[in-house]
Amino acid sequence: MSGVGGVGGMSPVDRVMALRAQILEQNQALQRAQSAPVGGANAATGAASAKPASFADTMEQALKSVNDGQQQAGALSDAYERGETIDIAKVMLARQQAQVGFEATLQVRNKLLSAYKDIMSMPV
Repeated sequence: MSGVGGVGGMSPVDRVMALRAQILEQNQALQRAQSAPVGGANAATGAASAKPASFADTMEQALKSVNDGQQQAGALSDAYERGETIDIAKVMLARQQAQVGFEATLQVRNKLLSAYKDIMSMPV
């Protein structure tokens, strides 16, 4: 989200192509995350931070990030609709990122709910 603001000297076509490349890169990262084994995901997050965070803290941070993306996309859309000088590519990228974040959150919720149901149906 923050890498787009510093490309002021690029032509509109170059900016659109850069945004497209970012979207494709994020899509590939999501696909890798979905197909990665559970141990691989923990190893990747463990390398990013020295102190392991709790699951609740990680989920809270992820939900805040998705919420911030939704709010930013809404603000950019509103500004564009008011006629302020907002680049349409920036608006569309923010909306797409918010949508991807929401879809990922929804998939995580579905997996957690499925795991909870599996655990609750286990015989004791």
